[in-house]
Amino acid sequence: MDHTPMSMCTQHPDNAQVPNWVKDSVIQGDDEIHEAYLAYSLYGCHEVMWDFEGKDVDIYVVRKLLSRYPDFFRKHVIGRDVYLTLRLPNPWAETTEKKLFSQALELVPTAYDIAREFYGDDNVNGVFQVILPLTSRAEELIFTYRYYERVVAGKAFMELLPGVKVMDVLGSVKPGTIDVIPLIEDLDSMLGIGKIIIGYWKAIRPSYLRVFIARSDPAMNYGLVPAVLMAKIALSKSLSIGRELGLEVYPIIGVGPTPFRGHLTPYNVDNVIREYPCVHTFTIQSAFRYDYPEGSVTNAVSRLNNRAPGSDCLIADYGKLVGIIRKYVVNYQREVEGLANAINKVSNYVPRRRARKLHIGLFGYSRGFRGVVLPRAITFVAALYSLGIPPEVLGVSTINELSDAEYAALSEAYVNLRHDLSVAARYVCHECLDMLTKLGNAFGITNDVVHMVRKDIETLEEMGIRAGPSDYESRKHELLAQLLINSLAEGREDDTVKYMVEMALIRHAIG
Repeated sequence: MDHTPMSMCTQHPDNAQVPNWVKDSVIQGDDEIHEAYLAYSLYGCHEVMWDFEGKDVDIYVVRKLLSRYPDFFRKHVIGRDVYLTLRLPNPWAETTEKKLFSQALELVPTAYDIAREFYGDDNVNGVFQVILPLTSRAEELIFTYRYYERVVAGKAFMELLPGVKVMDVLGSVKPGTIDVIPLIEDLDSMLGIGKIIIGYWKAIRPSYLRVFIARSDPAMNYGLVPAVLMAKIALSKSLSIGRELGLEVYPIIGVGPTPFRGHLTPYNVDNVIREYPCVHTFTIQSAFRYDYPEGSVTNAVSRLNNRAPGSDCLIADYGKLVGIIRKYVVNYQREVEGLANAINKVSNYVPRRRARKLHIGLFGYSRGFRGVVLPRAITFVAALYSLGIPPEVLGVSTINELSDAEYAALSEAYVNLRHDLSVAARYVCHECLDMLTKLGNAFGITNDVVHMVRKDIETLEEMGIRAGPSDYESRKHELLAQLLINSLAEGREDDTVKYMVEMALIRHAIG
């Protein structure tokens, strides 16, 4: 790479507002081409993630970008000045979309040919990086690298007729290799990230490695505090292993707008940089771009682009943090299990902002726990906020179970703990909990679950964090949450959708 991207614009459907250039309320098709151009030209993102996971994708993206916006891309060479990075489906986890894995990789040599023709330069690799989500083993990365090298690029050397190779008819296939970026999302893989990196390095010997640490799905599956601690451990271990191997490691972190999903907003950039000082690339998701004033967005992206990442995210005692995670997960998952019926009921009314196929999070995979199936993280967060139960609150009572040493370790590791909880706590609706207690049968919620949530809220208060609305906007959110619960109980579905959208606009994000 000519330079490491500091910002990666993504296609996460978390925006409450619909951009004025979208044909309807859903971003799809050619809208995403224009969106990618704006990501580079308007918002200043160094990189765009082109997502093949869970949705239909335009495989002609590079041709359309270069042909529609030639003046910009002649000055900003794709693959050299700005980057387009493919997010593949994982064929080991997303079995219904495993064939898209090969389809996505075929975009790479096509992009090379188009870029070579556009720039008149054989040394421009238009697309050369791919992200493999749900990476859990080095073998998955090795397979992806070798599949491209030997099947996609290697087919050029196959002789299909006597004396006639594929390249003789279709031309050479370049680039010959790609960079594979592991996206680490589950607890065991984050704790074992060293094994993944070492295994891949031994087999492939890359000159550098970008490592993508998830923040959103881990929060949904394990809770806010475990997600942050997992990310800290994974970052620390990956950089430490990189130094031992003599391998340059450039971390990416996938942060969304709500505290639960990472708390990266145009107004909270400095806090997030302080939380993850060693991260090179932060994701700039849809809500960041479309739910805040344009000037604030561009200034915040510039702030991210012009910082100097630190060389380390040192964690002194992994053991204590792992112990905290395991305690927290038990309580959090018990509460989520009890709230699952209500979450799924409310999730049906979350507005769609991007054309995506039905797709579920880790709870729904066979390796999930207790058979609980939930929507993806953005919808999950939206549903809970709309019930007056910010997901950040769930499991907080675990803090009372920590020893003094564990609490000290937590406070040192999670720099913005109190700030994140304080922001989320404004959206706690005490009256909503009363309503859910009375309407428990309609929402599939038991009094035991409501009691656990109340314990979490009490813990916040004991920490000196006020739970409940503190200004006009949060008070309005509280009233809308009550109206949403009533509208659902009475079958007024149109009103439910309306209240859901109004609350999302107040939060500057769907989820």
